[in-house]
Amino acid sequence: QVQLVESGGGLVQAGGSLSLSCSASGSIFRINGMGWYRQVPGKQRELVAFITSDGRRNIAWSVKGRFTISRDNAKNTVFLQMNSLKPEDTSVYYCNADLTNSDYRRYDAWGQGTQVTVSS
Repeated sequence: QVQLVESGGGLVQAGGSLSLSCSASGSIFRINGMGWYRQVPGKQRELVAFITSDGRRNIAWSVKGRFTISRDNAKNTVFLQMNSLKPEDTSVYYCNADLTNSDYRRYDAWGQGTQVTVSS
């Protein structure tokens, strides 16, 4: 069993900053990549940022230049620093891990989601 535990998020005014973190634990053989998605009601979940185990990053155009993703491989933790937040960044943010478990099965794991609200 693998668990992703998220922290951070909350309410901030437009132009402000927030940071998210997510730690993976459990029967993990290898984490191939970790990242963040977000979803608002009635819309599909969308990629925000993702970072592979060798440091390659995929950042959504809508947040490029404002959000930074990083990870601590030794602690199986991914961070998302969100600056210059806009009301349209309001969403539930979900941590994602592309991982291989101790049975050598590769799959996606998801966190429970954390709310980010940006007021105008």
